[in-house]
Amino acid sequence: MKVVLVNPFHVKRSKELDDNSPTKSDRKDPKTIAMLVKDGRYVEPTIPEGVYAELRVAMDIKDRLNKQIGMTKNQITRWMDIYFPEFNTVFSDWEGKAALITLREFPTPEKIAKKSAEEIISIWKKEVQRGVGEKRAIKLIETAKESIGKKQGIKMAEYEIKTLIEQYEFLKKQIEEVEKKIEELIVEIPGVKELLEIKGIGINTVAGFIAEVGDIEKYEHPKQIQKLGGLNLVENSSGKHKGETTISKRGRKRLRRVLFNAVMALVAKNEEFRELHKYYTTRAQNPLKKKQSLIVLCNKLIRVFYVILKKGVKYDPIKMMKDIKRPALQEAA
Repeated sequence: MKVVLVNPFHVKRSKELDDNSPTKSDRKDPKTIAMLVKDGRYVEPTIPEGVYAELRVAMDIKDRLNKQIGMTKNQITRWMDIYFPEFNTVFSDWEGKAALITLREFPTPEKIAKKSAEEIISIWKKEVQRGVGEKRAIKLIETAKESIGKKQGIKMAEYEIKTLIEQYEFLKKQIEEVEKKIEELIVEIPGVKELLEIKGIGINTVAGFIAEVGDIEKYEHPKQIQKLGGLNLVENSSGKHKGETTISKRGRKRLRRVLFNAVMALVAKNEEFRELHKYYTTRAQNPLKKKQSLIVLCNKLIRVFYVILKKGVKYDPIKMMKDIKRPALQEAA
């Protein structure tokens, strides 16, 4: 039996064709879906297999863990704002080793105020050797004594921060473990080594791209990947009015996010992408806005990845710069 997918957006737009009514019910929807399938308005899903399936699951796990650790970080920041708002005047980053030890061992101003500088330093020195001298310990004690943090419910507040720090450290360890597994998986895929040789491209970008796209051999043209990510151009025109050309945004939003973040890094670190971005935004004919230029570069990055993964060739900076010689680009039409 062949499995196909019908776009929910198509179902929403088509359900009024028969009865001219926007009503939605469990009896009406299956009929609408069946009519769309009958008319051939469906797609056959590309289900990843082998290492590609493993990589997609691994990236799903990593995304979920990143969301969880983000929530935990926000809760820790909130806790400090309530009970020790001056904490960041002593430590610039609470995720540093000495700051985490402090939050774990003596988190509240009351506990810190009862300690001597020597006691605090001795606890720090068990795990950290640099940046934990007497000057910082004295500053921490003085700051704790003058703190305006909440004084009520301290026992449970200490328990709360203890559980939050444990949760943060546990999630961080899990993320490190899944990242190692991702590194082990992507080395099995041909062309990955060549992609990682591009300045500004890291494992997260390559793994994120391949996890969303799957086996490159299933694609005949890079435009298929552009459409998959919702980066294909759409024009809004009617009669003599020509609307602004935009991207469809109908596709894998995680793929768009991976590409956009990658291009931001490439414009900062990669000379070829930086020069292209400058050219697109300053050329005499049809100069692009900065965000438009980044979208064009996203599509260009898709083509670069496609060719390298498909043919196993190395990245060629000279070919990248050829666009600068053209008077106009099809992508910016």
